[in-house]
Amino acid sequence: MSRKLLSILGLILLACLLVGGLGTGGVYYWLYDLPQPKATSQQLFQGVSYERQVVQSPRPMVVHIVTVDLRADGIRLLVTPGEPRAAQSLKADTTSGFLQKYGVQLAVNGDGFTPWHSNSLFDYYPHVGDPITPVGFAASQGKVYSQGSGVEPVLYVSRTNRASFNNPTGAVYNAIAGNIMLVAGGRIQSELIQSVSGDIPQPRTALALDKSGRRLMIIVVDGRQPRYSQGATLDDLARIITAHGGFYGMNMDGGGSSTLVMEGKNGRPSLLNSPIDNHIPGRERPVGNHLGIFANTVD
Repeated sequence: MSRKLLSILGLILLACLLVGGLGTGGVYYWLYDLPQPKATSQQLFQGVSYERQVVQSPRPMVVHIVTVDLRADGIRLLVTPGEPRAAQSLKADTTSGFLQKYGVQLAVNGDGFTPWHSNSLFDYYPHVGDPITPVGFAASQGKVYSQGSGVEPVLYVSRTNRASFNNPTGAVYNAIAGNIMLVAGGRIQSELIQSVSGDIPQPRTALALDKSGRRLMIIVVDGRQPRYSQGATLDDLARIITAHGGFYGMNMDGGGSSTLVMEGKNGRPSLLNSPIDNHIPGRERPVGNHLGIFANTVD
């Protein structure tokens, strides 16, 4: 092998080591040294407000709360459309991908799904476009594409934005499932929460309604980023729901799936939270279905 070729190979190896080191250093910084952001609140769209809470107790947490006035002008909801006659009714997509594809102004991850595995950055399923099946009941614009097992809690939203948990108002229009009810009738479901493995802080997603059913709350808690945000237990999540006036609320798919995205000023997706998939902060996981919000811009 010539000295020139050896020199070129050495330069390539050095470049790879530098890039790898910078990448590892960047991930380490995000996980362990990135400071928490400032608390904030703002009107994102007509009828859609956003609040970011930053707390240190009982552990570092960054909590994102979106409140949607379901009776505001221009508000419409969309659950990811699926194909009921297919063996697997959905094709996986990131939350940002869903937002762009359907032109919604806000989007959050939804129900759990199968199959799924995440062994490494090079060994995971699904990728974007891979077929999957949602775990629970699901419907989009009047088309039911998953029956689920019948035990999962479900948020139903009618064509006229009448929202309710577990009992649809009129014909089924949009529906998306979670895994357990966290709050029912204004009461935290402590026994139910204790019956599942929910005492470890994790990234979380929840959907909730106030007593009137007019206000929909979308709550996402960042996690697995020790100094920035360690995550919430299910009891933490239930208490966040009730603290913001939630009368009913259910837990959604969480962990690396928890993602909250809005349409930015340039029309492109803009992350509101800090998702973490495959131990990489800011990386979005391709998931099954989503809940999207159409809304008018703020005057």
